[in-house]
Amino acid sequence: MTDHLIAIGALVLVFAVATFTSVHMGALALVAAFAVGSTVAGENSDDVFGGFPGDLFVVLVGVTFLFAVAKNNGTIEWLVHAATRAVGGRIALIPWVMFLITAALTAVGAVVPAAVGVIAPIGMSLCARYQIRPLLMGLLVANGGCAGGFSPASVYGSITNGVVERNDLPSSPALLFAMTFLFSVALSVVAYFMFGGRQLLGRRAQATDAAAGPSGPPAVAEPGGASPGSAGGTPSGAAPAGGTATATVALAKPAPAPGLDLSRSLTLLGLLGMVAGALFFEWNVGLMALTVVVVLTLVDPDAAKGAVDRCAWSTVLLVCGVVTFVGVMERMGTIEWLGDSVAKIDSPLLGALLICVVGAVVSAFASTTGILGALIPLAVPFLMDGQVSSVGLIIALAISSSVVDSSPLSTSGALVTANAPEEQRPQIFNALMRWGMSMTLVAPLATWALFVIPGQV
Repeated sequence: MTDHLIAIGALVLVFAVATFTSVHMGALALVAAFAVGSTVAGENSDDVFGGFPGDLFVVLVGVTFLFAVAKNNGTIEWLVHAATRAVGGRIALIPWVMFLITAALTAVGAVVPAAVGVIAPIGMSLCARYQIRPLLMGLLVANGGCAGGFSPASVYGSITNGVVERNDLPSSPALLFAMTFLFSVALSVVAYFMFGGRQLLGRRAQATDAAAGPSGPPAVAEPGGASPGSAGGTPSGAAPAGGTATATVALAKPAPAPGLDLSRSLTLLGLLGMVAGALFFEWNVGLMALTVVVVLTLVDPDAAKGAVDRCAWSTVLLVCGVVTFVGVMERMGTIEWLGDSVAKIDSPLLGALLICVVGAVVSAFASTTGILGALIPLAVPFLMDGQVSSVGLIIALAISSSVVDSSPLSTSGALVTANAPEEQRPQIFNALMRWGMSMTLVAPLATWALFVIPGQV
């Protein structure tokens, strides 16, 4: 037990030091992995770095590299126009379109990181154009991945339903999907109005959908603020105080919508190929992204200039460092020890709540897929005696372990952070960290009250 407490204490220390000093959290986590692994777990350096998430590293680098190239060759500009036309210029609907597309991709079988990896960069580009808060867009994309993640055809759904069947527990795949989808929608509605969605209502792009040129995004200010370049006052196109006029986005230096040339067409084909590869062949989205980058660079070398520098290297170090340390904890058995400790609690209701909390906390730093496969069997002792509803606890555990994917230390949150504007990444990281950590408490309590307590016998 002492070893497990040391590992948990080291993780807490990493976050504390990174919070109150300028030391990079990823570097701290790698040092902690080396220190704890070599002194407590008895591992050598090869063992420690054997847990380095190479697949996650490739996903983060590959996706951000590809979309840097796509921005250079004008594909992102084309996608911005296409998305805006699809909602008739209604800017308030754009985040919801990204939510639904991500949910649809995961519902039909795409792994959540693959879907988020494709949609998050597009959503962030729309934020820059239409003055949508990146945090709002990022949360809706991440929640969209969770919304579709538990369909019977999805990866999360297949894992959860498979574990339940192997343990001969009652199950309802359709109810699991419906409840996780509705919870994600409700959570997204909360996030939408907490982080600037109200200011988007009524705002529209110009009918011509003329984009801002190389000079920058449209000159739009939040209601009540001054638009860029002005000394103050009401922003252009905004309704006067107490009025009902429809706000219109004032686009700087209107230009015709970009067309499709060879480089842009190949980029779009590459993106569609990534979706198809993730859906039907379960190919790694990072490797597919790098393949597309290589092809595009051969066709249009100018588009790749400076793209490597725009990869989110700081985010890559941070996420991979923390995941490496969590890997040491998993090999030490610390995660399993936490679950076993919960399973020994005499009160089934309290034990069910703590199982959900453990699932949420660990999943915020590690693989949701792995957590689902590990914690459902730990809940079997509570479920076999019939005092707690099997279906209710599984739904609560599934939601608790997935909605925390918006944490910047989980893959979805890391992809959102990596694709945010570079100057805003620290703020986005901190905001997602606060949101993700709050979800480790809010989601278990809410789902426990909604799905576990009503099913108590």
